[in-house]
Amino acid sequence: MLHLFKALPKGHKMLISGVSAALALLMLLPSEEALATRVQQPGQLQPGQRYSLPLQLPASTVVAAEPALAWQALTVQSGDSLARLFARKGLSAGQLQRLLSDLGKQATPLTQLRPGEVLEFAIDSSGQLQGLRYAPSQTQLLHIHKGQQGFALQQHTKAIEHREQFAAGTITSNFWNAGLAAGLSPMVIDGIADILGYDIDFALELRKGDRFAVLYQQDYVDGRFINDGHILAVTFTNQGQTFSAVRHSDGNYYTPQGKSLRKAFLRSPVNYKYISSSFNPRRLHPVTGRVRPHNGIDYAARTGTPVYASGEGRVIRSAYSSLNGNHVFIKHGERFVTKYLHLSKRFVKTGQRVKQGQRIGNVGATGRVTGAHLHYEFLVNGVHRNPRTVQLPHAAPVPASALSAFQGQAQALLARLSGRQRLMVAMQ
Repeated sequence: MLHLFKALPKGHKMLISGVSAALALLMLLPSEEALATRVQQPGQLQPGQRYSLPLQLPASTVVAAEPALAWQALTVQSGDSLARLFARKGLSAGQLQRLLSDLGKQATPLTQLRPGEVLEFAIDSSGQLQGLRYAPSQTQLLHIHKGQQGFALQQHTKAIEHREQFAAGTITSNFWNAGLAAGLSPMVIDGIADILGYDIDFALELRKGDRFAVLYQQDYVDGRFINDGHILAVTFTNQGQTFSAVRHSDGNYYTPQGKSLRKAFLRSPVNYKYISSSFNPRRLHPVTGRVRPHNGIDYAARTGTPVYASGEGRVIRSAYSSLNGNHVFIKHGERFVTKYLHLSKRFVKTGQRVKQGQRIGNVGATGRVTGAHLHYEFLVNGVHRNPRTVQLPHAAPVPASALSAFQGQAQALLARLSGRQRLMVAMQ
């Protein structure tokens, strides 16, 4: 073989020598498997390497998972406290003290439990509390867990789904019955009365055939209904005149043009369902039988029914007299005075400032009366005016910077409302 190699041309000899040297070097280097075997420790996996499945690891590398804790539910009974619930689950007072100490002020909801609520306890095999779950509302969940540093609380808020609903009705006897017949809840019925109550007297001004329509939200959590939400838009036709209201992002209600529906005075200082007689300056006095101006409205209601200030102002008189009984007079600016007579109780004093809607007393039968009611008067520049029809100052309108967007929103909502009304009529 050597004499053949010598007979080869010089170029061939150099090529063969180079290839041989390279092969010899590769033979001297350790294989990839040998290198992996030399550096790999038992139970360690190396990046970039391929391994056959299933992997066979030493027993020392397998970490046993902790057993899952079982949650046990307990319903709060009347008279229960957190301490009683802990005792009922066999948990010591020391564990309760540790939980309260670790959570601090975050534990406040656990001290305000109500009958019917449910607490869930996670207790390990040694009788130690490892976790606690409690839902203070339908949208909140408190999850307390025990860690190396003690108990910690995590609060979870469930997402609320808002579903738009529509209802419409026609007045046959009163608004309350018409609302119930339309499938509305008491909260939505009263909400409509509150929104439009500055312009419509729901007790004395409604007529048979008046009609209404409303778009409102219903709130759902996990697909389950929890309550009625905001009223989005409402229209009400009263004696041929239609009033419309749309909810703005600030939470207030305005006309489609952006004018505030809220005014400086409430039309009624008590719930609209209790008004009994209207403004009548030639009324026969119920006690004397004589013709005597009845410069106001009587609100028939049970003794104890709340009476509210119809507007913001200052109490100029809070006293008792044989004619008026317990009474409160409030001055609103320079022009307006409101009077509330025959109260069973007064909750304000002369000179006190009050806000619109603030409770100032209770309906009663004090003074010269034949039964429990509130007599309400409204004076403008010292002259008695009908509180149901007097023109009242408006609150601020939608800000100019937001007016265009609001008007577009109002048009869209009222268009949907009108469309739903037409569809309902067509299906009847």
